[in-house]
Amino acid sequence: QVQLLESGGGLVQPGGSLTLSCEASTTISDFNAVSWHRQAPGKERELVASIFTGGTRTYADSVKGRFTISREIAENTVYLRMNSLIPEDTAVYSCNLRVQTGLYKGDYWGPGTQVTVSS
Repeated sequence: QVQLLESGGGLVQPGGSLTLSCEASTTISDFNAVSWHRQAPGKERELVASIFTGGTRTYADSVKGRFTISREIAENTVYLRMNSLIPEDTAVYSCNLRVQTGLYKGDYWGPGTQVTVSS
């Protein structure tokens, strides 16, 4: 019912910046949260950042102060701005949409985009 597509990943130098995008195929008026997760080789998937329907944002301690999650509601898009990147940020980043009620109620994931921080 809803498809998500991430974009913006790539190779970046330590200390650099990158912005990821997650675009939904359908306008969602009522949702619980949109979140960014990441999974590095040999590690479990971890929650990076979330934005809720009222605009509240939360972050993992490891990225707080460096990453910013935001919304462009009219374009059905959520962004993750990543600054001061370090090699430990290297991972596949995926977005997750949780819809509370209605026709599109459910839990949706995008295929992910690779972020590599390396010299």
